[in-house]
Amino acid sequence: MAERGIATVSSEDLAAAAGVNSAKLRKDLSHLGSYGTRGVGYDVEYLVYQISRELGLTQDWAVAIVGVGNLGRALANYGGFVSRGFRIAALLDADPEIVGDDIAGLNVEHIDELEAVIGRRGVSIVVLATPAVAAQEVCDRVVSAGVTSILNFAPVVLSVPDSVDVRKVDLSIELQILAFHEQRKAGGPLMAVDSQ
Repeated sequence: MAERGIATVSSEDLAAAAGVNSAKLRKDLSHLGSYGTRGVGYDVEYLVYQISRELGLTQDWAVAIVGVGNLGRALANYGGFVSRGFRIAALLDADPEIVGDDIAGLNVEHIDELEAVIGRRGVSIVVLATPAVAAQEVCDRVVSAGVTSILNFAPVVLSVPDSVDVRKVDLSIELQILAFHEQRKAGGPLMAVDSQ
């Protein structure tokens, strides 16, 4: 709504967009200290700020991307992170053909410098875009360096201590979910089973 230039929004419109009940939405937003104006609604910009603050997105989170192949490059060049409080602070790779390249204004550093770079740049979050075979070893080094938040694009399940948060992004699973929904919309075999 903010991107569309909408200044105020009613709880009913917010609830409809979120797929929830408007009374529940008002109650939940009141926990943020956000009170809309009766008959006017919520100030969109202020609501964005309050939610961002609660989610920890009003501070600058330093992020390192490890693995600067096609996916790592695409992530490094994505402009949407900064507006959400994430600053790409470092790019690291093991390939001598990539090390030293300038990508999105950053010099790609060698993976051998991982721990030093994490410390020097104050990295809080690491994005792993490495091949599966290297992911666990890199993950172990990242955790040893003190990072407790990892976004994993590598096609492998990582083993980490309970104190470390890992979010796995598997694009093939996301495509499978979309294929399932397409199949249902088309009235394919799954619908036939459901109707019996």
